[in-house]
Amino acid sequence: MTTLHLTGDAAADALLSENPFALLVGMLLDQQIAMETAFAGPAKIRDRIGALDPAAIAGYDADAFVLVFRQSPAVHRFPGSMAKRVQEVAAVIVRDWNGDTASIWTAEHPTGPEVLRRLKALPGFGEQKAKIFLALLGKRLGVDADGWRDASAPYGEDGAYRSVADIVDPESVTRVRATKRAAKAAAKA
Repeated sequence: MTTLHLTGDAAADALLSENPFALLVGMLLDQQIAMETAFAGPAKIRDRIGALDPAAIAGYDADAFVLVFRQSPAVHRFPGSMAKRVQEVAAVIVRDWNGDTASIWTAEHPTGPEVLRRLKALPGFGEQKAKIFLALLGKRLGVDADGWRDASAPYGEDGAYRSVADIVDPESVTRVRATKRAAKAAAKA
């Protein structure tokens, strides 16, 4: 099994590596906060409620779940909206995927474009987030759906340092951040 190195915390990284729902939730949380904080969020949730399971989270009292997100250190800087979004994703996984997150990318041997379509159908997963997650599955977890690199373009490109899909160690984190800074500067120019 591949161990991901996204948070700087061995226990949080182990959870992401072992639990597909944790990895999906980390990706969902990865907006408007530091990547390490986003991907550490699933471990905080698990530690606070005792489980990180789609059915448990979908059925959790919504107001109490917001309090889980607000507890210090906060899971996300927008605890209300992100707690709701995590519960929405959990409910979709329970309803459409029998509670099995990995079936999104494994059920019926989907192609890369089909996995992308399935990811984009999840609450909070737009085109870019879905492509990055597909690239993460392909590059780091060995998901070998036909056409995944093209479907996740440009994030599936070999040797690139564009996203979380390219992070394997502290040096690669630095390289991804430099690429993102350069892209932002180019967009402003």
